[in-house]
Amino acid sequence: MGTQLNPYLSFRDNARQAMEFYRDVFGGELTVSTFGDFHASDLPEEQDKVMHAQLVAPNGLVLMGADTPNAMELKEGSNFSISLSGDDEAELRGYWDKLSEGGTVAMPLAKAPWGDTFGMCTDRFGIPWMVNIAGNSQ
Repeated sequence: MGTQLNPYLSFRDNARQAMEFYRDVFGGELTVSTFGDFHASDLPEEQDKVMHAQLVAPNGLVLMGADTPNAMELKEGSNFSISLSGDDEAELRGYWDKLSEGGTVAMPLAKAPWGDTFGMCTDRFGIPWMVNIAGNSQ
């Protein structure tokens, strides 16, 4: 699998409805995982929140999204990130190093609960990025 670059949208409690809407618009297959599926929150009210949704349209478009945890701020207009994902660890770590240099690391690149290596940063120009390296990279 090569590296994918796609938008990642953040929502407040309506990610499932939004992603179903985008599926109706673009077609394709939608997969949805909740915070409860990954035991990612101890809060009962967050168990059904979408931790990760991915829409893959027949023409190759990929759109991802998730609900923002209650403890995190969400501002409309800045509720997006750009996602880089794939299985080429060296390539993706290289991108991570360059994107995070001079920026702010919100979540260091490290093993994630779903088994991949994942990190979040904002580059020096204020653009938020997510990097996900598939598989057992660490």
